[in-house]
Amino acid sequence: MSVRLLELAQAELDEAIAWYAKQAPGLGDAFLIETLKTIQLVEQFPKAWHPLTPEIRRCRLRRFPYSVVYTQDGEDLLVLAIAHQHRKPGYWRNRLN
Repeated sequence: MSVRLLELAQAELDEAIAWYAKQAPGLGDAFLIETLKTIQLVEQFPKAWHPLTPEIRRCRLRRFPYSVVYTQDGEDLLVLAIAHQHRKPGYWRNRLN
């Protein structure tokens, strides 16, 4: 099973890393590491996380207020968003189309 990020999800990840990097030295790297660990968990246990719809699930990061929002795309996983948990809920819903 492989994991792919939508271009918009990659942009969100890059923006969040840059924002955290400006807040404190090493914080952007910490965010990236935690996001990658979360994606690895999703890859290992794709059905274990909270379903938002029948097709879409969410796995929350532990330290940061973000979630990995994803769906299964055949044998692969498609990350729809690296979504802040307190901003614009559901903004990513039209990305599945």
